Order: sequence, then structure tokens, then C-alpha cells
Amino acid sequence: MLIGVPKEIKNHEYRVGLTPESVTELTHAGHRVMVETQAGAGIGDSDDEYRAAGAEIANDARVVFDAADMIVKVKEPQAVERAMLRPGQLLFTYLHLAPDPDQTRDLVNSGAIAIAYETVTDANGALPLLKPMSQVAGRMSIQAGATALEKAHGGRGVLLGGVPGVKPAKVVVLGGGVVGFHAAENAVGLQADVTILDKSPAALERLSGHFGAKARVIYSNKAAIAEHVAAADLIIGAVLVPGASAPKLVTRDMLGTMQPGAVLVDVAIDQGGCFETSHATTHADPTYVVDGIVHYCVANMPGGVARTSTYALNNATLPHVLRLANLGWKEALRADKHLRAGLNVWNGHVTCEPVAEVQNYTFMKPEDVLAA
Repeated sequence: MLIGVPKEIKNHEYRVGLTPESVTELTHAGHRVMVETQAGAGIGDSDDEYRAAGAEIANDARVVFDAADMIVKVKEPQAVERAMLRPGQLLFTYLHLAPDPDQTRDLVNSGAIAIAYETVTDANGALPLLKPMSQVAGRMSIQAGATALEKAHGGRGVLLGGVPGVKPAKVVVLGGGVVGFHAAENAVGLQADVTILDKSPAALERLSGHFGAKARVIYSNKAAIAEHVAAADLIIGAVLVPGASAPKLVTRDMLGTMQPGAVLVDVAIDQGGCFETSHATTHADPTYVVDGIVHYCVANMPGGVARTSTYALNNATLPHVLRLANLGWKEALRADKHLRAGLNVWNGHVTCEPVAEVQNYTFMKPEDVLAA
């Protein structure tokens, strides 16, 4: 199979779909890999390093898209990239389709086969290809929030951990999954006053057992969210409904109860955001203010630490890339129900139920695709 790796073009996106080490694994398995020139520059990997790994270097993205049987990316294809997809071509990347009807429409019209990292599952029902970026984003959310809290960035002028004789910042984490856990870990490490809210009894027990007295763990409901949001200096939105739009947990009315200069960091922004006042921002212009509250809503947060993120992502995605290349997409999905859960679009049909439901498409089961 010929696997294509275009250079990412989303604003300040420096990650790349495959590292040179991953290319070596694929070429040793008998596949060809074509990488757009400078695709790895953002993680410090040169064209020469890709050539040494066995890759062919293409001068532009069009050459990659025209030649490749499978495109491997990091972020969802931008409009110009979607226009280069062709019927039957395999796309393997993050998609986050639920809040992005334009992308869904273009993928449906392309006739391509789109498998989304974020809906691939594992035997425990977790999302193993989303997990490494959730770990990165959770840890980064505290760094970003701490910076946004500085007065020069519009915040309250509060240091997360305080100093002797001055109380620390109140950090509220909405959601105790992978993002929330790693956000809380970093906030606790900086000696902030941390509260985590979650609805799952199992998650509450796990979080309580891990953090003990270092963080409060509270059952999440509307009253609890309203109470803790009002007192917070920094709120991390870390909720996820796989494949679907994030629930709006913090309303605009709640902003009026908060302290001016408090900060919201919406890690769920890829799925539409969990704050009513959220809209996606970029690393170039990461924050904006609504009703005196600073919002940080960068949609590709892990791109800011591109080398760490790319290598962490490849550790998770490479086995699936190899399986798709070795077996072909149909046999790979037939053999692995967890990879099959990643199928979002096929030949003009939406095959991810939450996306079909929210965007009014007729849902086609992946199992029916394999039988077609």
C-alpha cells in the first residue's frame, strides 16, 4: 500500500501523521510511504531523516493526495485537503465530525473512507487513540490556565499555588476522565486548591482513591456545578461523549456569578465545547473575554508541544496503520471490532451514529458496510 503523509496546515499545527521511526516500520513491512516536504519540520525531523527511513518526499500536498491509497494525518482535513480526497481513498486521522457539518458534508461527497482516531475503542470501552492527546491536553490545560490567570493576559492575577500566607487558586475540573485526571494531577502538583466533578460512581471512587485529601471529588449535577463555578479562579472543561457534541455544562448566565478575570479552559472544544460561550481559537490568538471571564479554547492544544504529542500519538496509531496497510481497510475492520468503531464515513454514507443523529444523516452501520 502507498501511504501518504501531508504537511499539517491547520493554524499553528506542527505535529505530523508519521514519525521517521514509524515510516521505517511501514517500509520494512513492504509498504511505500510518501511524505510531503517539510512535513516533519515542526517536530525537528528533516526530509533527509524521512528519506533515510525509506520515505519518498513529495514537493506538495497534491502529489501526496493523488498518489496515496491511505492518507495518515493528525488533524481533521481542512477544506482544501477535503477537495483532494477521491472515492475509495482511505483517510485515517482525527475528525471530530459532530460539531463540524461542513467537514461531514465534504467527506460524504468525496466518496472517501474516513476512520477517526477519536472513535476507535479498546476492550475496556476506552478510546486508546484519543488517550495520548487527552493526557497532553489535560496537562497543558493547567499551564495555559495559569498563564491566562496572569494579569497581563486578562486574568485575576492569581498564582495557582499561592505562596506562604496567601491562599492558592481554586481550580475546578469538570470531568474526571483522562483529560480531567491529568489536569488535576498537574494542578495538585502546583499546590492549587482542586475540585473534580464527575457523574460516574466508578470514576469518583477511582479519583478519590488516587487523590485522597489532595483534591475534593464531587458528584456532578447542576447545583454542584453552579456552586463550584462561582467560586473558581480556573475551570477546566474536560467532558467527553464519544463521537458526539460535548454537553454545555457552564451557561452564559453562570459567568455573571464568577469572579472577574477568572479563566475557562475548554479542552472539549474539538467536540463543540462544554461552555455555552465557547468558540474555537488558535495558538496565534488563544483567548477572548466574555462578561469579564477569560476563555481559552484552542482546538489543537497538543500541537503546541508537537514533538511530544506526535511521538505519543504514533505509539498508539502505528499498530492500526500497519493493520490497515497489511490487510486492507475492509479486512482490518472485519477482524477488529474496535478499529471498526472508528469508521465515520464510507462511500457517501455516515457510519458514526452520534454524527448521523446530530446532523440528520441516515445512519449506516459499519457492519452493513462490510457486508456491502
